[in-house]
Amino acid sequence: MIKLIAVPMLAAALSAAAVVNANAWTRSGSASGPRGTVTTGGSGGCAGGACSWQGGGTGPNGGTWSRSGSGSCSGGSCNVSGQGTGPRGNSYSYGGSISR
Repeated sequence: MIKLIAVPMLAAALSAAAVVNANAWTRSGSASGPRGTVTTGGSGGCAGGACSWQGGGTGPNGGTWSRSGSGSCSGGSCNVSGQGTGPRGNSYSYGGSISR
């Protein structure tokens, strides 16, 4: 249950903080629950309508994860893509676009 609460709260905090200083950011945090502590951290930056980021963390069982990606916006459309590795070593890719 802690993951369902901590991850959205951390994502919201990172998003709000990134709005304050959109050029470069570094964030870290942790959450403790009945199964242990989860730590996260990341950094990124934006310039000329393009952003990139990287981050990772450690789960309550000592497993680590990482994620990196980039995004760009132009003409009312934003595209995001990236890759990551989960705590069991599985790799994944993600991507998407948003238009207004």
